[in-house]
Amino acid sequence: MTRREVLESLSGILLGMFVSILATSVVSSSLPKIINDLNGSQSSFTWVVTATLLTTTISTPIWGKLADLTNRKVLIQLALVVSVVASALAGLSQNVGTLIAFRALQGIGAGGLMALAMVLISDIISPRERGKYMGLMGAIMAVSQIGGPLLGGVLTDTVSWRLNFFVGLPFAIAAIVVLQRTLHLPPIPRRVVKIDYWGALLISVGVSTLLLWVTFAGNNFEWVSWQSAVMVIGSLLALVAAVLVEKSAVEPIIPLHLFKNRTFVLAVLASVAVGVAMFGTAVFLSQYMQVARGKTATESGLLTIPMIVGTFVASTLIGQLITRTGRYKAFMVTGGVLLVGSLFALSTIDYHTSFVLISVYLFFLGASMGMLMQNLVLAVQNTLDVSEMGAGTSTVAFFRTLGGAIGVSVLGAVLASKVTSSIQEGLAKMGVPSDGTGGTVPDVSTLPAPMRDLVERSYGEGIAEIFLVAVPLAVIGLICVLFLKEVPLGTKSGLDERLERELAAGLPDLTDEIEQEHEGDFAAAEGSVLAGAGAPGASSSQGTERAADGPARGGSTSR
Repeated sequence: MTRREVLESLSGILLGMFVSILATSVVSSSLPKIINDLNGSQSSFTWVVTATLLTTTISTPIWGKLADLTNRKVLIQLALVVSVVASALAGLSQNVGTLIAFRALQGIGAGGLMALAMVLISDIISPRERGKYMGLMGAIMAVSQIGGPLLGGVLTDTVSWRLNFFVGLPFAIAAIVVLQRTLHLPPIPRRVVKIDYWGALLISVGVSTLLLWVTFAGNNFEWVSWQSAVMVIGSLLALVAAVLVEKSAVEPIIPLHLFKNRTFVLAVLASVAVGVAMFGTAVFLSQYMQVARGKTATESGLLTIPMIVGTFVASTLIGQLITRTGRYKAFMVTGGVLLVGSLFALSTIDYHTSFVLISVYLFFLGASMGMLMQNLVLAVQNTLDVSEMGAGTSTVAFFRTLGGAIGVSVLGAVLASKVTSSIQEGLAKMGVPSDGTGGTVPDVSTLPAPMRDLVERSYGEGIAEIFLVAVPLAVIGLICVLFLKEVPLGTKSGLDERLERELAAGLPDLTDEIEQEHEGDFAAAEGSVLAGAGAPGASSSQGTERAADGPARGGSTSR
């Protein structure tokens, strides 16, 4: 591939990433309106979000493993088609049930795009050059993750929420066309492909049960209850069985020996903290802006722009510096410090905090994610064998998404508990009877002044508290980054390494083929030497013939 083709292919890969995240995040600010129009309940609201998270998380390592076994170009185009078709079908939904089903299908495509985009970048770009491109990918992820709700809010307020599901179609079609024309990958060597079906099934059951538990515990049933016990024990049994299956599988979905790689383990743990920051802020900041500050969906999206700017600037700038210097650990440590500091700063806000101050905190939170998110993947890819690039890369993304999903659910439970107790205490002081539950969150613009002040204060304090709860996770992420061993970035792309390995493996076969081809010539030469052994002057002629024969063999073999 020429440099121009690399850049063109990269544009297709980044478009695919943009489509994936945009399609998932664009509806977050519009979901209340969507669920209301489709006559859904609060449980339906939860399932629309949970279904996508579940299938994205579960499918990511499976797509990654398939990338090590089959044609990656076909896989990413298939993931694009699945994501786009599912999104369009979701936009045509006439009831909540079909919306949930198509959002689940859309999550499968999103998982593939998340995993395959990073793997393909490792194919066509060397680790040393990869820093600036991974930084650009981080910027794309931030813009789509935070900008999606803003775009969705505008479309819902001005046109229709159904347009949210079709906005990614042009980008997806463009990505498929660009990838088809510019991405040139060598054919995968023919071999018997053995899919680890049991491993995939057990991982899916274990992870989905765990996610469902943290999603519904505290709402549909108590954290300490027989339902919790059944779900937790069932999840643990499935995951233990998955480990046993993966140990003996020929082609495991998640190769367990990767966990002997120190960089891989530390990056996985740090990715959990980044996942909580990335997914949690998008969910709870929107709720803070709309409930605690009385802003509309569009206004709440606009107020998160500083975080987009922080991530974009840090991702692109730090990526360029990594490519120039070949060093990455110092930037990641800086990102870890900023993550701890910005989350702690956000834990001090309330329902009267200046938006200028909040914007500063959000800018540095975005910058921390820009320094950490994709560079954790870069550090891991730099230490992985080329044959396991897909499985290793997707596993890091899997744990980031899993950590984010679990973190959001747990933080949501903390928020619900804090808000409920705060509102009940406030009502008691006002002499207003309480039904003992938090109930549903009302539209604050319709409440009388004292009640509105109570709800806004409760949500402001509750959301500040969940940012404080997230600080220890960020500290763990910082510690993991500090213990990362900085390995010099390689200068060969994944395709270069695979080509060299295949050539090296094929050299003995090439030598044998040449010797077989010239076997008759060698036999004739030896015969002529032996025939002249008994003739007068044979001794000198024999020496001359053997001297000539030696270079002949050597020359043939070398050639």
